[in-house]
Amino acid sequence: MTIKRTEPPTTADERTMLDGWLDYHRQTLAWKCEGLTDAQLRRAAVEPSTLSLMGLVRHMAEVERSWYRRVMADEDAGPIYYSEADPDGDFHIAEADTWEEAYATWQAEIETARSIAARFGLDDISVGKHRRTGERFNLRWIHTHMIEEYARHNGHADLIRERVDGATGD
Repeated sequence: MTIKRTEPPTTADERTMLDGWLDYHRQTLAWKCEGLTDAQLRRAAVEPSTLSLMGLVRHMAEVERSWYRRVMADEDAGPIYYSEADPDGDFHIAEADTWEEAYATWQAEIETARSIAARFGLDDISVGKHRRTGERFNLRWIHTHMIEEYARHNGHADLIRERVDGATGD
């Protein structure tokens, strides 16, 4: 599989721009993982951290699920990888965990997020509330937050990928 990153448009309306930057960052994380084995994708960056590329992908599947399904659409979508007993379960990768499963789950959550977002305008307020604060958010805020979340974790992915096999790049 070859990941193609699509540059966001430089002159577009706000919705197209936000969608474009979000997809660009989604594609960047996939690109950072491309061509590695399951063992390499499980490899933690630096002890004692458990942060790995597979963990980042699993985490972003949870984040997509949380903001779009739970908050924006108020769906009853339970956790995928974490639990009350292991709140950081998305980052805790076992030998049996595979890239194929993590990637497929993440892509499914992205497709669901896109479908949910398509039902709302940028100013529309979420149907659900944030589980800890009880706040509601408009889609613009959620999209902007997701761009920030991906950008931050793509920085982590840059460092992890360089540690795994020496590959660097934007």
